[in-house]
Amino acid sequence: MLEEEFDNAGNEIRKEAVECLCIKTDVSKEDSVKNMILQVKNTFGRIDILVNNAGINKLYPAEEMPLEVWNSIIGVNLTGVFLVSREAANVMLEQGGGNIVNITSMSGLVVNPLPQTQCAYNSSKAGAIMLTKCMAVEWAERGTRVNGIAPGFMNTPLTKKRLTTPNDPAVKKWIEGTPLNRVGEPSELVGLALYLASDAASYTTGTVISVDGGYTCL
Repeated sequence: MLEEEFDNAGNEIRKEAVECLCIKTDVSKEDSVKNMILQVKNTFGRIDILVNNAGINKLYPAEEMPLEVWNSIIGVNLTGVFLVSREAANVMLEQGGGNIVNITSMSGLVVNPLPQTQCAYNSSKAGAIMLTKCMAVEWAERGTRVNGIAPGFMNTPLTKKRLTTPNDPAVKKWIEGTPLNRVGEPSELVGLALYLASDAASYTTGTVISVDGGYTCL
């Protein structure tokens, strides 16, 4: 997240008269995650909902993928989910329960069509989906639910450049391969995230729901 986006997010939340604590954190680093969770607990006393939404990607053919790039993507997209979930869950389990929602990707379920050479990203998201199921089973009897959302092609800062590039072959395949014939908007994930984090989903855990315009149906 860019510096101005980070600050803007906090300001937008405060406009809704909601107390907000912004903590810059590297989710791939254990000490950074521990510091964040400690600050949150000390400020609010408890943690009821966690949404893991950090993610990065870089495109390389598998045979050319540098190890440092592989490690950085796995570090944020998979290890980050594990570290933040582990630390937050320790608070949740102690207080009697909580809800975790992991933003994964349909790329953890299917291989994106070429020219998207992103084996590290896809592997990280597939791992996050399995991690979601594992944690859900381990913590179910102690009142902590874990679910995931697997978005399809979305209009986000990560895809903005490609979406605005005329005749980009990847974008053409995105649209043509999606039955709804368009990319999604982040706002279209909100309702599902609220459901999974609420008591309305009290019998839902270990589930990863695709929001992909029908892409994974084909």
